[in-house]
Amino acid sequence: MDDLDLAVEAAVQSELRLLAPEVRGSPELVGGLLHPDFHEFGASGRHWDRDSIIAALATAAAPGAHQVTVCRMKGVRLAPDLVQLTFDTEDNGRHVHRSSLWRRTEGDWLLYFHQGTPFTPDEG
Repeated sequence: MDDLDLAVEAAVQSELRLLAPEVRGSPELVGGLLHPDFHEFGASGRHWDRDSIIAALATAAAPGAHQVTVCRMKGVRLAPDLVQLTFDTEDNGRHVHRSSLWRRTEGDWLLYFHQGTPFTPDEG
């Protein structure tokens, strides 16, 4: 596997970790995956910064929460230390197109930016 594939694979694995219920419920684990300058435009339309998303995920995480369904994940390296992932999620009938930017910072791939846009499956 070449360096390009390793960068994309590292971002994919980190994204999947971030979507896992046991990670989302832990401020320490979520914080370990987010860049210090992280921000997000959520599917709700809200703008989130690092501290607010960590707090919201910890509050929203319920014991026994289910895994979000992920499909059509693709990654591309945009620069030596920057990978973009695009994918769709489904959670309790809610479908969202997602885009994430992962930056390599001091050797670790950290989520720098995320955006979610709701969609109806018929609109694809």
